[in-house]
Amino acid sequence: MKIPVAKALFNSHSYTDYRKLISDLILEGKSTGKEQSENLTQYSTLNETRMHRLDKTITITEENQIKLKNLKSEYIWVVISEGWCGDAAQLLPIMNTMAVQSGKIDLRIVLRDENEELMNLYLTNKKKSIPILIVVAKTTGAILGSWGPRPKAAADLVADYKKEFGVIDETLKTNLQLWYLHDKGITTQKELIGLMVNLEV
Repeated sequence: MKIPVAKALFNSHSYTDYRKLISDLILEGKSTGKEQSENLTQYSTLNETRMHRLDKTITITEENQIKLKNLKSEYIWVVISEGWCGDAAQLLPIMNTMAVQSGKIDLRIVLRDENEELMNLYLTNKKKSIPILIVVAKTTGAILGSWGPRPKAAADLVADYKKEFGVIDETLKTNLQLWYLHDKGITTQKELIGLMVNLEV
C-alpha cells in the first residue's frame, strides 16, 4: 500500500461518522476543509439535505446487486471528499449503499484538505477535483484502480459548459444537480460495477 493511502486510512471516517462530522460542523457554522466561509457552510447544509434524501431513496438495481454480491475478493473504497462538495453529496450515498449491499466492500472517507499528499496522486487536469474513489485490495493493500470525480456524462456536461461559457457558475451547478436528480444514480452504479468487475477478470 502506498504510504499516502495508509496515512489517509489511519484518519479515515466511516460513512456514518462522516455524516455526523458534517452535521456537527454545520451546527457550529462551519464546513470541513481548511477554508471557511458562509458560502461553504451553506453548501454543506444543502448537501446534508441532499444526502439525507438520497440515503432514503437510492436504489441499487437488482442486476447490480447480484454483481456486487458476486465479487470474489474483499475491497476497501477510499473516497476523498469534503462536506461542501456537491458532487460528493450526490455520489457518496450511492457508494455507501453499494458497499453495504455487497458485503465485500468497506467504505472509508478521507478529507481532501487533510490528505494533500494523497490528493496530489489523483489530480484531474492538474486540479484537486473530488470525490475520488480509490480501490484497495483488503488482503494485500494493493491499489487496484480509481474513479472520479464524477460519472462521464456529468463530466462531459461540465466540460461542454466550460468550453461554451468559460466559467463554472451557479447555472452550471444547477444543471449538474438536475442531471444527478434525473439519473437517479444509475450511471454511477454502472461505472463503478464496471470498474470492480474488470478488476476481477
